[in-house]
Amino acid sequence: MATRHVNSTISSTMQGGNQDEDSSSNSTNSKISRNNQWVKLNVGGTYFLTTKTTLCRDPKSFLYRLCQEDPDLHSDKDDTGAYLIDRDPSYFGPVLNYMRHGKLVIDKGLAEEGVLEEAEFYNITDLIKLVKNRIQERNASLTKDSNKHVYRVLQCHEDELTQMVSTMSDGWRFEQLINIGSSYNYGNDDHAEFLCVVSREYPGLTLNSSERDFEPTDRAKVIQQRAARM
Repeated sequence: MATRHVNSTISSTMQGGNQDEDSSSNSTNSKISRNNQWVKLNVGGTYFLTTKTTLCRDPKSFLYRLCQEDPDLHSDKDDTGAYLIDRDPSYFGPVLNYMRHGKLVIDKGLAEEGVLEEAEFYNITDLIKLVKNRIQERNASLTKDSNKHVYRVLQCHEDELTQMVSTMSDGWRFEQLINIGSSYNYGNDDHAEFLCVVSREYPGLTLNSSERDFEPTDRAKVIQQRAARM
């Protein structure tokens, strides 16, 4: 009976030891698996730490091939084990953040063209399209803001007013009519005199000789001042 008890005890001890070893092995494998998910990048001397899941979002990208250790992609590592990438780290930040959350966020001081250059280098198709759209929207906004309105002040008599307004062309638009009173007599009738303000929009016009040609003449300025005092 004593012999059976000893054998049973030894067997239980051995089983417990095996279970502890299996548990320790599983825990070690789990840690190794988690560690393998993290990737360290050395971009132009600046270190970035991210995961394979983030870098592998675009299967056609340079970063995906880097994580897969594509034999056709010649990549070196530094002394810390980080992948060496000879690119500008400032512009890699927006690229990496896009891979993380799918949104384009560009800090002040960074140009969209710089981000586009990096997106094309890493071959991230959706990001390339997104940055190009952002550049187009920016350029359209700048063009709209740079449009200038050129104003002209025309002096006319009462009997000329209708004809002048009806014959305006080439983008000129009527803005304002100012009655400056009667300036001459024809027979026994007084004829009113008017200032007609018209405008035209010129896209991206800068201050040059062509614009100065549309400035009011000295006579028009005098009439404007006269109208302002009325």
